[in-house]
Amino acid sequence: MALLRSVGTTLEMIKWEHSVLTLPFGLTGAVLAARGIPSLHTSIWIIVALVAARSAAMAFNRLVDATIDAANPRTRIRALPAGRLGKGFVTWFVVVTSAILIFAAYRLNPLAFYLSPVALAIIFLYSFSKRFTRWSHLVLGLAMGTAPIAAWIAVRGSLDPRILILTAAVVFWGAGFDILYSCQDFDFDCSADVYSVPKAFGIRASLNIARLFHLMTVLLLAWMVVAFGLGKIAVAGVVFVALLLIYEHSLVKHDDLSRVNAAFFTMNGLISMAFLFFIAGDLMLAR
Repeated sequence: MALLRSVGTTLEMIKWEHSVLTLPFGLTGAVLAARGIPSLHTSIWIIVALVAARSAAMAFNRLVDATIDAANPRTRIRALPAGRLGKGFVTWFVVVTSAILIFAAYRLNPLAFYLSPVALAIIFLYSFSKRFTRWSHLVLGLAMGTAPIAAWIAVRGSLDPRILILTAAVVFWGAGFDILYSCQDFDFDCSADVYSVPKAFGIRASLNIARLFHLMTVLLLAWMVVAFGLGKIAVAGVVFVALLLIYEHSLVKHDDLSRVNAAFFTMNGLISMAFLFFIAGDLMLAR
């Protein structure tokens, strides 16, 4: 029972339900590679790999940031600083989920297997980046951007440069909403030995940087539609994402951050899910 409680607390700690943020973009890469729905075998192992990767990354981040989280009033209630989990247990959770990712990659194809340690290195890098660069938000975006390119490789066993366009779109999308989220910690960041865009430029300028990043996201998604020769449904998906991003930014003001969580989780989960459905629908009807 104690083990089950620890696992449950760990899943709560890493917010596993927020896998919806990156999983749909990963699956978008898969449906683009397959020009439709991949086989059941491939789809299952892609989902296992993506969920395991995010779980390992989040748990690793909580380990690395345990001291910072304990000092931050907003995060000191998290499981590690609050003492509800031990570092040893979370370390083993990272090891197990990392092993699951590597095994899932092995079940997909040789290239996916060989590159799985590289994917782990990228997603773990974010946890250290905030200690040496204000642009750690882009490192997080890069970690998220590995999802569509990894899913493409999982389906094709090779790389097509066009999928890098979607990866770039996810990089700026993730970095943009992470800047919004980090505005909550502006006061703490200014007093701590960590770096962030809000600390460097202030909240008002940071919101403008996030808007710029999300504009780049929309432009890259539009380019991706052209590069893959997609149709009107995919174009509608880009327009829909643009409208959701506009609404997301309307929720957050430089002097009112009370709705950041709604902008961060609800809107971005909807964005990634909606784009997957639009792209999959476009490809299925084209067939």
